[in-house]
Amino acid sequence: MKKEDLRVIKTKQAIFRAFVDLTLEKDLATITVQDIAQRALINRSTFYSHFKDKQDVLDQVFAFALQPLLGSIEDNIVEAGNVIREQRLEQVVTKLFLQIQQEKKFYLIAFKGRNNLILMSTFRQFMAERFADIFSRLQVKDGTQLIPNDFIISYLVTTFISTVYWWLENDCPLPAEQMARIMIKLISSAGLAVYQFKISRD
Repeated sequence: MKKEDLRVIKTKQAIFRAFVDLTLEKDLATITVQDIAQRALINRSTFYSHFKDKQDVLDQVFAFALQPLLGSIEDNIVEAGNVIREQRLEQVVTKLFLQIQQEKKFYLIAFKGRNNLILMSTFRQFMAERFADIFSRLQVKDGTQLIPNDFIISYLVTTFISTVYWWLENDCPLPAEQMARIMIKLISSAGLAVYQFKISRD
């Protein structure tokens, strides 16, 4: 696959950043291509050379917006002996909540309508790729029945996004640290047997 030109990448990043910033200031419906172009310091013809319209930006912006968020997730959270430290896991999840809170309005837009599906698809793909080694060694069973890993990934992503949406929609009534603890407890209390991994509370 042909590598994208650095100038194209930088222009797209400027457009995405401009769009995200505008969503923090204005209603999505009132944002125009001209608004985006002006904020990104480009002309309209440059915008249209990369995107069809505002909706096209919206459909692609989540991969850009999620990059710093997903990049903060450590892929070495599993220690020797397949041990996951609960305190460390809470720190990682808390960091996710805090980063999302910084751009609350944008993520509320992201979680609504078909945008939610785009967001979940992007997040699910990241989880599958970033933690491929962990998930390849993960065995979750209901009795003797092995549960497919893609279902587990989907469950984790859906639970996380639903939890975050409730938190943002209700104006973050609980601290990020508490939300992280609650979410981890909800997931770990699902009543399924997880083999080869153990969460340590030390």
